[in-house]
Amino acid sequence: MESSASGDGPSATTAAVAAAAAVASSSSGPSTSASAFSAGVSGGASATHYLAKRVLHGSAVQHVARGHFRSEHLWEFVLCKGTSLELVVVGEDGVLQSICEQNTFGIVKDVGVLDWRFKHFGIWPEIEGKEILVLLSDSGKLSLLYFCCQMHRFIPIGNIELSKPGNMRDQLGRILAIDHDSAWVAISAYEDAFAVVRVGRTQHVYGPNKEIVEKAKIVHAVYKTSDIRGTVWSMCFMRTRCSMDEYYPVVAMIINRKGSDANDLSMYALAANDGGIQYLSGYSEPGPLALEIAEIPQLDGFGLLFRAGDILIVDLRDPKDICCTIRISMTGSLVGEQISVEDSCRGLDVDDDVAACALLELRDSGNNIMMDDSCMAIDGADNPRSMKSRVICSWSWEPDAMRGQPRLIFCLDDGEFHILEFNWDTEGLKVLPERVHRGLPCKPLLWMDRGMIAGFVEMGDGMILHLEHGRLVHRSTVQNVGPILDLAIADYHGEKQDQLFSCCGMCPEGSLRVIRNGVNVEKLLRTEPIYQGVTGLWTLRMKRTDTYHSFLVLAFVEETRILSVGLSFNDISDAVGFQPEVCTLACGLIADGLLVQIHSKGVKLCLPTSHAHPEGAALTSPVCVDWYPDVTISVGAVGHDVVAVATSNPCCLYILRVRPLSSLQYELYETQHVQLQYEVSCISIPEEDSRLRTSCSAFGGDFRKREGNNSAAEVDVRMFAVIGTHKPSVEVISLEPDEAFRLLSIGSISVNNALGAPVSGCIPENVRFVASERFYILAGLRNGMLLRFESGTSKDQYLPGSFYKESFAPSLSALLQLVAIRHIGITPVGLVPLHDSANSDIIVLSDRSWLLYASRHSLAYSSISFLPASHVTPVSSVDCPSGLLFVAENCLHLVEMVHGKRLNAQKFSVGGTPRKVLYHSDSRTLLVMRTGLTGASCSSDIVQIDPNNGILLSRFKCELGETAKCIQIAKIGSEQVLIVGTSKSTDRPMMPNGEAESIKGRLIVLSLDTLGSPHECSSFIPTSNLSSSSHTGSFPEIVGYANEDFSSNSMCSSPDDICYNQIQFEQIAGHLRSLTHVTFTGAVLAVYPYLDRYVLAAAGNTLSVFGFVNENPHRMKKYAVSRTRFTITCLKTYGSQIAAGDCRDGVLFCSYHENLRKLELIYADPAQRLVGDVVLLDCETAVVSDRRGSISVLSCPGLEVSESPEKNLAVQCSFFMGEIAMSIQKVSFYCLGANQFNYTMREHRRVFGWEGFV
Repeated sequence: MESSASGDGPSATTAAVAAAAAVASSSSGPSTSASAFSAGVSGGASATHYLAKRVLHGSAVQHVARGHFRSEHLWEFVLCKGTSLELVVVGEDGVLQSICEQNTFGIVKDVGVLDWRFKHFGIWPEIEGKEILVLLSDSGKLSLLYFCCQMHRFIPIGNIELSKPGNMRDQLGRILAIDHDSAWVAISAYEDAFAVVRVGRTQHVYGPNKEIVEKAKIVHAVYKTSDIRGTVWSMCFMRTRCSMDEYYPVVAMIINRKGSDANDLSMYALAANDGGIQYLSGYSEPGPLALEIAEIPQLDGFGLLFRAGDILIVDLRDPKDICCTIRISMTGSLVGEQISVEDSCRGLDVDDDVAACALLELRDSGNNIMMDDSCMAIDGADNPRSMKSRVICSWSWEPDAMRGQPRLIFCLDDGEFHILEFNWDTEGLKVLPERVHRGLPCKPLLWMDRGMIAGFVEMGDGMILHLEHGRLVHRSTVQNVGPILDLAIADYHGEKQDQLFSCCGMCPEGSLRVIRNGVNVEKLLRTEPIYQGVTGLWTLRMKRTDTYHSFLVLAFVEETRILSVGLSFNDISDAVGFQPEVCTLACGLIADGLLVQIHSKGVKLCLPTSHAHPEGAALTSPVCVDWYPDVTISVGAVGHDVVAVATSNPCCLYILRVRPLSSLQYELYETQHVQLQYEVSCISIPEEDSRLRTSCSAFGGDFRKREGNNSAAEVDVRMFAVIGTHKPSVEVISLEPDEAFRLLSIGSISVNNALGAPVSGCIPENVRFVASERFYILAGLRNGMLLRFESGTSKDQYLPGSFYKESFAPSLSALLQLVAIRHIGITPVGLVPLHDSANSDIIVLSDRSWLLYASRHSLAYSSISFLPASHVTPVSSVDCPSGLLFVAENCLHLVEMVHGKRLNAQKFSVGGTPRKVLYHSDSRTLLVMRTGLTGASCSSDIVQIDPNNGILLSRFKCELGETAKCIQIAKIGSEQVLIVGTSKSTDRPMMPNGEAESIKGRLIVLSLDTLGSPHECSSFIPTSNLSSSSHTGSFPEIVGYANEDFSSNSMCSSPDDICYNQIQFEQIAGHLRSLTHVTFTGAVLAVYPYLDRYVLAAAGNTLSVFGFVNENPHRMKKYAVSRTRFTITCLKTYGSQIAAGDCRDGVLFCSYHENLRKLELIYADPAQRLVGDVVLLDCETAVVSDRRGSISVLSCPGLEVSESPEKNLAVQCSFFMGEIAMSIQKVSFYCLGANQFNYTMREHRRVFGWEGFV
């Protein structure tokens, strides 16, 4: 949904307000508002404009279709998600890959496919070889779409008018069916009416010069009937023995007749003589309730009748004499008893309870066909009543099944998956059942190609399963964030990178999602899963000036292989010269044409042959030189003309260089070595001088030159390297060949052992020097933390004074200070630059991949939309100049980052249903309200969660039988408190007519002062009290210069050894301490702080104002009470203005008079609406959502005080979204500098209203 609305004059104002009033006041039918209309408070340039733009597309898949939409040789799949559709393909790894996603004007009700690939060649060139997508939406039209490869989207080629826009129950637009020959389409209403449509197409009409005079178009004929007299549950076309000259086509329908306690199977057909739809016969088998009918492909005249507890195979070859041939029972135990097949179903026992419990109400879910599914279901209990018989939720036929042996997979409401195989032989029809899986119930279900099966869970993530040896194996997850019940928006680290924390899904799939900006990737190549045990991955150039990479180095546990980079990756290990039977620790280009390999036994210098690279040596074998230390090498790095390696026992650091001896002869020799106090964990040598000069020239000068030095050739900055140590610390050391080792700078990481955490988790795994607007050092630790160190420098210097050759004494400005800490993941952090430059953006690897922006302040990064990977390296070739090579799932993945924004979501399963979420800025934690818990102690609670890792920090449990309904943070004096509204009953808080139920509720005040910060439970605790030992580096005093004093401001411990997910709830209960509470008559559905000293609470139809005596949170006092006609569902404030959302009367504006202690109604909604949520943009403007899928902007018309407040709010703008906005929040966008609002949608199938398709 991307639409805008604005007011452009008095005429627009009058029409829009009239239309809005007419739409909103319609109580007999659903909302039918236009896609966008508005009214400005004043005409001309002063009119107010509003823009609505979708941030995150809906993810709840409600309808699916498969077909050949781009080519007759490719299987593709369409996922319909409310008001959008997405075209996807499934890869060999079982991962869905999106081709395109586009919006629709209106809610998609059903979808089908017309197979016109092999019909009428030459008639319509644009759609030849493609199948046509048939879309039924609440626009009142049947849309025919084809995929245009040039425009990369579906394009309508025909719209067949069926009814007026809207969703009246007797108007066509509910269910869709397509016949086997793709010539007829059947459409039904919810009740009483259906139609069959004959569809065809004409060809282009060409002129004498072969120009198109008349374009091809869709032709159709519609045949309607309104004589069904019942509710249509399901329908399909059937191929029968009827003569086409008499009846054709024939439609089988499941109908619940008005006044009947059961559903029957009815046959209708189009009479050839008069073109009318006639009723042929009916069939009703005693037993469970009939739910759906489906034709068995390739078995003409046979159908499947799905019932609550069994499946009937019915013979419909003679539509006037229907009989049942086979009954398949599904009344086995829920632990997976095999379903049984009976040859006859005559004489079945009647299950009157099942038949009587589902009468006229048509349900979208087989799970809930007997539940009360009113518009207020979201506020009800989380544990629906279960059915007595197992019901088929969804089913799908195998594509391109072998003729005569079709197979059907179906899912039961208890999560069991079964396959039925149908065989026809001389003895008749045989059915072979097989149970293949048990998991979550899915709807819909789609059998894809290559044995892949997609199942979409209604309130949780979907899944891709693969049929292997009679069992379904999980291959991948399809993310579904719907329904989004609430969200919190926070600039989590103060870097103007907002994150959305959303409550998603419902019990048992409830989760907390962290939604943030992401980087999209295009998948170019994926190898077979033959790369097990990869320990290192690098790409190398032959010369530093080369544009593209030449070599790909793969290190395994006991092997190293080198592949060429190009159109194909060929093994050239023997021509390069690397030692193949060892594990490579590091490698690189030390000089043009010379490669270096570092392994545990030594260092190898190689000159590749011309077989490996055209510019290599014209020799039969590569030239190699080795250097071996006396002990084992642990880590190493290769830089320009220098190699640095470190050993572990003893802890030594060696510096090696290379020099030519003669033509094609080189020597690798040691220039320096030193014994260290601590073992080196990682080494990084910055890029060569020219690249550093280039990176820093953009910032006003070359940091390799002293300020005021006019000689462009003179460079007086020491060569240096960055190392990480087991101390743990991050240190910068000098690599100057003509002087002893110098410690240029140090950043110590002190360990907090109060929780018994080992030092090992805080050891740097990777370090990197970054040259940006100011230099800094990144350190990725083994416990998943990312650190940024900086050093204070004067304005006339880029680097600290100790980095310059003229400085012989250590400078105090060289101390590295920890300026930023981020929890990236739970596995060791790797740092891989995208380019060979010191200011390159960096890929950060942990248990997920991130792109870190080097030039941004602090630590700014976005998640990469890719699988968890163990290694990555940039790869540049002629065909893919900006590629990335990931190692994931034992495969090599060649991808390319593409332009365009993407939102990625991180999931934390929280149990139950998360209803509300708040971001507590002081502790940087989330407060989540949960319901539907299955524990015996309580069914609802409030928990504090660390958004970094989902760790539960503290909890408040509601009383037994009590359910939390709302939460808000308020400030009482200098203390922050959490206001909680509850219901003391599990029943619904309001009657169907909107009046409040006679139940009890509580207003609870919880203290937030005892909330623990995640820093206290994570890896780092800032401190300034450090021992003197933290001020020294890894170099002992014997190096030849005095010790330097350094400081640090961080402490850390390893979360790998402290698992907070295993903490029992009883151990942390009480951290959220109750201060006081008040009991109400009515459930407290809404609370909100007011004027920084009051609290508003809505219980039933009562609005109360509470204050705190002497700013004491223990002493709460009621100051004023006001009542409305119906239940209040939400509250918001702006200044002194109060907006209350009524469940029938819409938005009400109230004001509190402090001197009189009185609440007064000042403005009221002009229409009745069931409010979803409301937000005040200012004192006079409110944005409100209703539970029919519309958003409206209401404002005060500036009436006199004496005028009546009855219906005096003006509708400025209103548009229909097709999805219910459950939460609306006003946020500030930094680029606009103005207050905007953001909303979330609850993806719901029973939303009324409609719009046209685009």
